[in-house]
This record gives sequence, C-alpha cells and structure tokens, in this order.
Amino acid sequence: MTLTKTERPEAQPSSPPRAADDVQAPPEEDLCASVDRPFPRPAGQDRYTISEVARHTGLSVHTLRWYERIGLMPHVDRSHTGQRRYRNTDLEWLAFVGKLRLTGMAVADMVRYADLMREGDHTFAERRALLVATREDVLRRIGELQGTLSVLDFKIGFYADMVGAAEPAAR
Repeated sequence: MTLTKTERPEAQPSSPPRAADDVQAPPEEDLCASVDRPFPRPAGQDRYTISEVARHTGLSVHTLRWYERIGLMPHVDRSHTGQRRYRNTDLEWLAFVGKLRLTGMAVADMVRYADLMREGDHTFAERRALLVATREDVLRRIGELQGTLSVLDFKIGFYADMVGAAEPAAR
C-alpha cells in the first residue's frame, strides 16, 4: 500500500495561481511518504525477507505475520517458493502503522483504515474521520501529560528546595 499526498487528511484542493511577485513557500514535506530510517535498498532492488524487515522495523517476525493474518498487511508478495518478499512500499506502510500504534489507535481501527484504503478513493471521508478522531484523542492525552509534567516539575522543585535547605551552610 502506497501512501500518497492525496491520502493526507490536511491535503487541500489546489489553490489559484499566484502572481509572479508572490513569494512561493517551500513545498510541504510529505510525512506519510517518509520513514524514520532510509530504505535499505533503492526501488527496483527492494525485495526483503521477513527477517530483514523485522531488523529494519524493530517488529518481530511474529508481529509481521500477525499483521498479515489480520489484514493489516494483506498484499505481501511471495517468491516462487512461497517466501514473503517485502518492498519499500511495505516498509513505508509499516512506518505509518507504527505512527498509528504510537497514537494509541486500536488495532481494529488500523485494520479498518487499511480496509478503507483497499476499497478506494470513495472512502476518503471515512478515512479522514478515523484520523481526525485519533488526532483528537492524541491531543486530549497530550493535555493530560502536560498536566502530569507540571505536577512532576512542581514536586522536583519542592524537593530541590528541601534538599538545599537541609544541607549545612558553608562556612
């Protein structure tokens, strides 16, 4: 599954042409098309075994097989002997799934998102809604963590003051 710019929830219709004297902003980075680590091999030479993908992604072989079984990675190519052969697009998808996992998105929702992608472009609105709901949950959790961080900072400061007050004065 390839993630394209059109699948990004913030993608907007093209804007009207700018006047020649308008300053053009640099193109927006396509975060979905990137992975945290560069691909080990260039396109066209990107045939990876399951153990190579496990090493590259940090996922276990068991997890990769499970992803395939539940429909999160349904289109992994196979060699003539039946051995899985992953491509760079698969690594890209796994990097995106990893980001979804970090959001706390339920596996069932990730599978639903993958199913929607396979169904085609007419599912853009449903995919967007799923990502928007996940984003709202992430923002809520960030707020909770910021509150928790404030409490920790207060306590750390309190104990730093107490430890400083308890030390004998230097003479």
